Amino acid sequence: MAPPSRNSRRVTAAMVAERAGTSIATVSLVVNGKDRGRVSIPIATRVRDAVEELGYVVDHAASSLARGSGDLVVLIAPDLSNPFFAEVIRGVRDTVGDRFQLVLSVTERGAQPVDADVRRFERLRPAGILVDAPAAGESMSASVPVVLLDAPGGADAVNYDLSSGVSALVAHLAAAGHRRVAYLDGTSRATTFAVRRSLFEDACTAAGITVSRTRAQADLTIDAAAAAVDGVVDDWLAEGVTAVVAAADTLAYGVLRVAGARGVAVPGGLAVAGFDDLPSSSVTAPALTSVALPGADLGRAAALRLLATLDGTSTPSPALPTRLIPRASTGA
Repeated sequence: MAPPSRNSRRVTAAMVAERAGTSIATVSLVVNGKDRGRVSIPIATRVRDAVEELGYVVDHAASSLARGSGDLVVLIAPDLSNPFFAEVIRGVRDTVGDRFQLVLSVTERGAQPVDADVRRFERLRPAGILVDAPAAGESMSASVPVVLLDAPGGADAVNYDLSSGVSALVAHLAAAGHRRVAYLDGTSRATTFAVRRSLFEDACTAAGITVSRTRAQADLTIDAAAAAVDGVVDDWLAEGVTAVVAAADTLAYGVLRVAGARGVAVPGGLAVAGFDDLPSSSVTAPALTSVALPGADLGRAAALRLLATLDGTSTPSPALPTRLIPRASTGA
């Protein structure tokens, strides 16, 4: 029998089941990736062949409406191309496993997630929504469970204990003899960046280190960071600044680029440090000192929080520890 035209009518799960010689329930298990241990390999293969032959597409929105809730988990993040978010995604995906399908969404122009982003996906009735580094002042409430990641002060949020990593960083700089430092901030509206700067400035004050009043900030890209630093680095050096701390490793890479272009030795002329400890930070020239914020652990903890909410159970949610990874960029 010739397969029906893909454009002539909507292909249903019943049609796939008929072609594969099995039940609609079995088709559902296979197309939703839940067949492992439940459906034999030959039958699963027949179902997948029928799906391909008929051009069947799962309508998750319709399925969600029929059940009142979906089998999707949505992760909204400001920049899925950033290596940090790739680690967060890995932690979430490994935790939700075969139980839910993970849908990824990047906000417009890399902006911090806002209420409108949650509303947009709420209409699909997913099982739950995860929001990474949301903009400050947004409620992020919805009719489905919402878990926030790296959102200090936010309700139902999974956060880092930044104080331990920041304290270690400042102690490291003080021990190296730095008495005047500069801070390169991000333009992000996420609360976590404000907390990073506040903790750093407070720790510097306690350690007798002066933070330059010549401020600079940039989007979280190397090019933007380099442009911002290029405009203030002469002022920093004239003030006697001997170290620059950036709010994220991607910003710190911009500092390293400018130092290299201007012939400023790192760390001899200017020590550099960041936050995140991205995989590439160990292979920059020189390798970058960074406060490690384990992205995979963050994603895993948030996914566990969401699963516990869906199951009506509780799970411990202590702040995730952070630690300093000293490297050559600060003379380690």
